[in-house]
Amino acid sequence: MIPKVSVVVATRDRPEMVREAIESILAQDFDGDIEVIVVADQSEPDVDLSRTDAHRTVRVIRNVRSGGLAGARNTGIEAASGAFVAFCDDDDYWLPGKLARQVDLLVQIPQAALCTCGIEVQFDDQSYPRVLHQDRVEYDELLEDRHTELHPSTFVLRRRAVLDHVGLVDEGVPGGFGEDYDYLLRAARFHPVLNVPEPLTVVRWGKQSFFFRRWETMAAGLTWVLERYPDFERSAVGSARIRGQIGFAHAAMGHRRQAFKWATQAARRNPREPRVLLTLAVASKAFSPDFVMEQLHKRGRGI
Repeated sequence: MIPKVSVVVATRDRPEMVREAIESILAQDFDGDIEVIVVADQSEPDVDLSRTDAHRTVRVIRNVRSGGLAGARNTGIEAASGAFVAFCDDDDYWLPGKLARQVDLLVQIPQAALCTCGIEVQFDDQSYPRVLHQDRVEYDELLEDRHTELHPSTFVLRRRAVLDHVGLVDEGVPGGFGEDYDYLLRAARFHPVLNVPEPLTVVRWGKQSFFFRRWETMAAGLTWVLERYPDFERSAVGSARIRGQIGFAHAAMGHRRQAFKWATQAARRNPREPRVLLTLAVASKAFSPDFVMEQLHKRGRGI
């Protein structure tokens, strides 16, 4: 019997995009039942999105936990009736074949809690495929590299493993920045993260993102992640990477002393960490943070 999948779509004031996300989920060539749970976060639920077909349903509910993505996703997990739970942000959408490929992999490997896939980044009307060419990702590897390809809109979770072992999404992450990274690390400690090395989710980068240029949130969230996982000190590359990101965020806010402090820490751990130079360039006002981010996004990259 093909297991049922509950797809949690957290949404906030994006009526057109959320419809596109929902349609991409309902159109999946997946033989099992799909239950879409649209969680209205800090906004009024749109009951017109509801649907009651036999094998494809859409329910609209309110976020009853803390405001933000983490609380909305947890509200959806708790309301889900499927054996598997997936996430799709309301500004992203799925490509054909995504769900079937991931569920098939999770059925084959019942010890695993989480499966991801590659993404296609859209920015300024351009598309950039981002694919991690391996079928498993270990915990130590995630300490070294966050792997942007493993985006939360690609997540398919085994609900029982979430409730019994991995836990819900942490709602205590400052501003919600980094909660997806924390979740990947927790899942990988339980069992290596499974991955389908194909771009099966479209992720939009740009001003519609709630984290667009929110430097203070970025610095606070990544500092929280660094403090939560002392294991980063086992990975000079990973520790330097996060410190470089925090330093860049402080540079973008004009906090020169903090920027130099974090950049120095990053350079000591990995002299080749590229974010050190970017941090120093922005802190010294050689480049604006917006210019740096635009150049990175044009290459399908982030800081």
